[in-house]
Amino acid sequence: MENNIEQRIRYRAAEKRVKKLKGFYIHSIVFVFVNVLILVLKMTKLYPEENFWSWEYLKLPLFWGIGLAAPGVSVFFPTVILGKRWEEEKIRELMEKDK
Repeated sequence: MENNIEQRIRYRAAEKRVKKLKGFYIHSIVFVFVNVLILVLKMTKLYPEENFWSWEYLKLPLFWGIGLAAPGVSVFFPTVILGKRWEEEKIRELMEKDK
């Protein structure tokens, strides 16, 4: 009986992780397509004296990329900050405190 419960818990955790991973992949694909489209459109409308490598053209992909990096870290490195080991240690610490 306990083995079945453990399997369901692990399944739910894996299912949650897959949903986060899928969301990250979709967000990444949208990021690439939208930014490539915008940058290509901007490149075609450059004046001869304009420089493509200016802040105006690169701020959208830069800030959006930073915003995309946060979910990426939580998907690919979930134990880096406040991970499973930290949770278990905190639970033990609080249980000891309540004795």
